[in-house]
Amino acid sequence: MCEHHHATRHILCSQCDMLVALPTLQHGHKAACPRCGTTLATEWDAPRQRPTAYAIVALFMLLLSNLFPFVNMKVAGVASEVTLLEIPGVMFSENYASLGTFFLLFVQFVPAFCLVTILLLVNRVPMNFRLKIGLARVLFQLKSWGMAEIFLAGVLVSFVKLMAYGDIGIGSSFIPWCLFCLLQLRAFQCVDRHWLWDDIAPAPGVAQPLHVGVPGIRQGLRSCPCCTAIVAIDQPICPRCHTHGHVRRRNSIQWTLALLVTAIMLYLPANILPIMVTDLLGDRMPSTILAGVVLLWSEGSYPVALVIFIASILVPTLKMIGIAWLCIDAKGHGKRDCERMHFIYEIVEFVGRWSMIDVFVIAVLSALVRMGGLMNIYPAMGALMFALVVIITMFAAMTFDPRLSWDREPQTHHEESLKHGE
Repeated sequence: MCEHHHATRHILCSQCDMLVALPTLQHGHKAACPRCGTTLATEWDAPRQRPTAYAIVALFMLLLSNLFPFVNMKVAGVASEVTLLEIPGVMFSENYASLGTFFLLFVQFVPAFCLVTILLLVNRVPMNFRLKIGLARVLFQLKSWGMAEIFLAGVLVSFVKLMAYGDIGIGSSFIPWCLFCLLQLRAFQCVDRHWLWDDIAPAPGVAQPLHVGVPGIRQGLRSCPCCTAIVAIDQPICPRCHTHGHVRRRNSIQWTLALLVTAIMLYLPANILPIMVTDLLGDRMPSTILAGVVLLWSEGSYPVALVIFIASILVPTLKMIGIAWLCIDAKGHGKRDCERMHFIYEIVEFVGRWSMIDVFVIAVLSALVRMGGLMNIYPAMGALMFALVVIITMFAAMTFDPRLSWDREPQTHHEESLKHGE
């Protein structure tokens, strides 16, 4: 099978539904939607060797990261060190199994599973065709749930918080973890979705003529949400990946609003309840998100306080406002500004998971600060509430169909001519 895109190939933009003819791409170039600017396809040099090399080295770095001490701390002559696998262990021992599960899933399991899947798919490892299709479907659904780099940011914030109490050091696995974060991101970047699905199976043919520059819904066409194949609207199952689909996500706005309301209901207790408890010489001091920001600011750690405030308070609030705004616009209210709404959607989709920084900070502090009667840090209910807010808002962004905003755009003269056969 040819490993290069051809000018005769077409694709429906997953963000705005515009039908685009993919040009012949040179190595290192990408094709973007002329309507909304979304990247549609990328042509990589050595499309099999690059992700394979990055994935293999990343998995090796992940193995090293879990074998040796990760970070250590010394307070008044009392030392403590922790490995990556001990962090979720502390969450389980403190009856916060949900936080431990989130850590294992988002920081360890999801990135590792995606890397192994990349190795299997790009190297055409012999396997059952249905299994290959299933792995490809899961790969692109899980990519956004890997949070290894966010956890690394949380570790760096933890260092700043703990410097006031003692000496902080890095273990033998810290550098491998940093390399793992960089390499796994690079491996994901080098796998083009359009190329990979074409490599697994050819795209199904379309019986009717295709009109470039016209939205698919106005041609009786839809894009498969999984493999990006062009399918007739009246065809519920994609012939290539066997995914059920619709011209637009069913009940998209209703699901998004339901998840949004749930997140708002959890957001209030997440900010009122303590997210962690510090036990210093028997004196237990609960701390909320805002109290932590104020403490860091008062101690002169302005950049870190600003990061926590933006990630844990400002971003979730603005994200929920943005999701509500998108739903209101999709319902037909407000000005018809598709480009602005698309920009808001891209921001909402990108920044949402970075709010997990504070949750990972608590995980690191709770695992590392175990000094017997001297000093201990425990997770609290607010951390779980906040983690649920982040996860639910991520689901809310995923259930929203961005094409609904572009559907409000009126037909152009070119589309009217095609409709009337002129």
